[in-house]
Amino acid sequence: MGGGSQQTVPGEPDSGKAKGVYTWEEVQSHCSRNDQWLVIDRKVYNITQWAKRHPGGFQVISYYAGEDATEAFTAFHPDPKFVQKFLKPLLIGELATTEPSQDRDKNAAIVQDFETLRAQVEKRGLFRAQPLFFFLHLSHILLLEALGWLTVWMWGTGWIQTLVCSVFLATAQAQAGWLQHDFGHLSVFKKSSWNHLAHKFVIGHLKGASSNWWNHRHFRHHAKPNIFIKDPDINTLHLFVLGRTQPVEASSTKIVFLMFLSTRTVQLKLHKSYKLSCLVKDLAWFISFYLRFFSSYIPLYGLVGSLVLISIVRFLESHWFVWVTQMNHIPMDIDHEKHKDWLTMQLQSTCNIEQSFFNDWFSGHLNFQIEHHLFPMMPRHNYHLVAPQVRELCEKHGIPYQEKTLWRGFADIVTSLKTSGDLWLDAYLHK
Repeated sequence: MGGGSQQTVPGEPDSGKAKGVYTWEEVQSHCSRNDQWLVIDRKVYNITQWAKRHPGGFQVISYYAGEDATEAFTAFHPDPKFVQKFLKPLLIGELATTEPSQDRDKNAAIVQDFETLRAQVEKRGLFRAQPLFFFLHLSHILLLEALGWLTVWMWGTGWIQTLVCSVFLATAQAQAGWLQHDFGHLSVFKKSSWNHLAHKFVIGHLKGASSNWWNHRHFRHHAKPNIFIKDPDINTLHLFVLGRTQPVEASSTKIVFLMFLSTRTVQLKLHKSYKLSCLVKDLAWFISFYLRFFSSYIPLYGLVGSLVLISIVRFLESHWFVWVTQMNHIPMDIDHEKHKDWLTMQLQSTCNIEQSFFNDWFSGHLNFQIEHHLFPMMPRHNYHLVAPQVRELCEKHGIPYQEKTLWRGFADIVTSLKTSGDLWLDAYLHK
């Protein structure tokens, strides 16, 4: 039964066009840049043109060309009914009744059990946020900013006061990074537009960064974590080789160049799709951050001193950010696309750090990286409530659920980088 078998899809309004009935083999053949189909709830959609207009960026939706995107679609869209109005014109048919719901290597039992778990989580209300939690989190960020300024305003700009001020400001920046992450994942407000506005305020005005850049990059990471070329967080060939596969393949200078070129091509496509209107809005937001910062500190430090201060703050904050975000992914499996189900793919590429009040605060609850990746729109204060059920599901299907101490997580970053480097050197010397 192929594309030649045309009929109206049951349950869909007749738009005047006949719908096709397709096999997985046919769907999987439409995965090139200029010909892309995907499947959501057994419905087949032609996204070739829509991918260019996709609000989340064309890469993240194109990653599922030729595949079943049901789990990713559910994970990233808070209002599936609203999205249906965009999907309906793209509908070209459905899977044949003889075809399984999952494609390639996806385990049907795992997919079904995870769908059941998600339904239970929704019934328990774990996707509903507690506004007071996020209000208090924002308040403590603003308090830290105020304490930083008051320190040097009241007691002078000596080295000790400057260091104290830098620590206050770097802590505020790190915590604002976790808060913008919450808004970026639409996990705070019921209305997406409110989340988007709050995200622009926090990442733009409080941090001086681009919300659109973050969105396009971060959701690609979530869609295909630790997968070469697709996950921008591991495309670091100009600095590091990661995992156990990449070092061996990259031991050839030619392969390094080709992989780096592929990465740059994807990045250039992203920049090309970055609309001028988005650029202007982002510029306005993060210029407001620098205007606020320099107007506050130039009277105390002068221009050069203010530049030194912001450099110290960025140095401290960037180390905090990198260690926290990489301890969950760098030591895990990093490889080429394997087309696994959502649960298996996320568990192979993520791990948790033990829960404690400090760890929760220090990492913005990203110590629950497993639960965050499985349910990216869940408010972070609910991760610990769903974690026991996730662990039980993993045990049922024999999927490793890794949890470490904070220091073990940090140490594993260094160990994994050394292992990758050793593999590269050994492959290079013996090629």
